Amino acid sequence: MAGVELKKIVKKYGNTQVVHGIDLVVEEKEFVVLVGPSGCAKSTTLRMVAGLEEITGGEITIDGRVCNTIAPKDRDVAMVFQNYALYPHLNVYENIAFGLRIRKEKKANIEASVEEVAEILGLTEYLERRPADLSGGQRQRVAMGRAIVRHPKVFLFDEPLSNLDAKLRTQMRAEIKRLHKRLGVTSIYVTHDQVEAMTLADRIVVMQDGRIEQIGTPMELFNNPVNTFVAGFIGSPPMNQIDAEVQKSSTGYFVEIDGAKIKLPKLKELEGAEGKTVVVGLRPEHFELGKVKGLNNLPVELDLVETLGSEALLHAMVANTPFVVKAETNGSIDHLEDISTVSINTDLIKVFDKETGLAMGHPTSTNS
Repeated sequence: MAGVELKKIVKKYGNTQVVHGIDLVVEEKEFVVLVGPSGCAKSTTLRMVAGLEEITGGEITIDGRVCNTIAPKDRDVAMVFQNYALYPHLNVYENIAFGLRIRKEKKANIEASVEEVAEILGLTEYLERRPADLSGGQRQRVAMGRAIVRHPKVFLFDEPLSNLDAKLRTQMRAEIKRLHKRLGVTSIYVTHDQVEAMTLADRIVVMQDGRIEQIGTPMELFNNPVNTFVAGFIGSPPMNQIDAEVQKSSTGYFVEIDGAKIKLPKLKELEGAEGKTVVVGLRPEHFELGKVKGLNNLPVELDLVETLGSEALLHAMVANTPFVVKAETNGSIDHLEDISTVSINTDLIKVFDKETGLAMGHPTSTNS
């Protein structure tokens, strides 16, 4: 097994810099997910680890060995791509065995390895089929099988589930999670889907414009986003964010939103901040319905109830800003359609500096 370390990695295409000196340590056996919007350089970063893209500056270390000038085939990593990259004229057995044959492994070893991997991935009954005769999920399992059979030090996944429908994506997420638990191989996974990231990762790396915004466990990022970007990217639906002016009373600091006084948590950064505009962050999951004594009560003008089964999303406008509340249906949405007030605990409110976007009172101040 092996760890991966990126030190001050820079990538330029001509005069255009797309990766800006990022640092990242992936521990041995860890499953790390790089997530961010399209164009944030997450796939470029993964391809630099694989050796498919040359780095412009910095250092990549795999299992303690600097790999900047080492060819992809000699890095002992295996990559699973978005488009499966299977050989259409070969059957499943031959696709999985291809890399071993290229390395001139003994026939008996190849057979044993392919049979073991097919058993792990539930492909035994499909070994004689060609890719055209398989479903999307089965093809992706073959692609993973071809990677697993090599027993690499590091697995690299480049948006492997993006071509699958929603049901298959859910199934494959569970399979990948079980596979990692069983094999324990260091893994780096790229996706634009934050639900995938939250489901799979030991730690998530949130990227934007070739920079790392925050690194942490899924719940660390959910509960303590370092800035408004992470707050708006992690969570489904994302955190509600409303601009408001800080005011002070005898009991502490508060903001006024649509006529309601919302008490803010005790934060050192709020001292002397009267009159300053901040961004108030409110998670859709953190509300209680109706007026609740002792909590902040916020009036909402309900526009739409989106039914999801056991849950519903209440879409409203608050302070001229789209606003979402997640609520349990308990088998019916009748009690949700006349909601005019929601309530939230002060301790669950996040406050961000309007100018910098940074979270006030955040436990860390690092972007690496």
